Amino acid sequence: MKKLVAVAALALSTASLSAVALTNADLYGEAASPAAADRTIVVGPGTKFVNVKHGEIVKIVAGGKEFTWHFDGLLQPFELAKIAPQGAIDHSVRVNLERLDSD
Repeated sequence: MKKLVAVAALALSTASLSAVALTNADLYGEAASPAAADRTIVVGPGTKFVNVKHGEIVKIVAGGKEFTWHFDGLLQPFELAKIAPQGAIDHSVRVNLERLDSD
């Protein structure tokens, strides 16, 4: 009986952890249609950071590649390479998120 209770407790705690685990979309936002972009940011070799507003949709041009991102994840800085296509970012570029007035 003690083993059964221990297994049930372990199963419940594992289910609880996975239920609250954040996805990449929760953390950083998600890909968006280029037509929906509010503006374009070009990332060059000297770019150290990009500033975006929470909820903004931005087209990013970097390393000969383009992608469009809806920045609606958590309001915390992160590395642009986490969301960029492989090979687009070859150095550290920090994304700084600013809260919109309506957030």
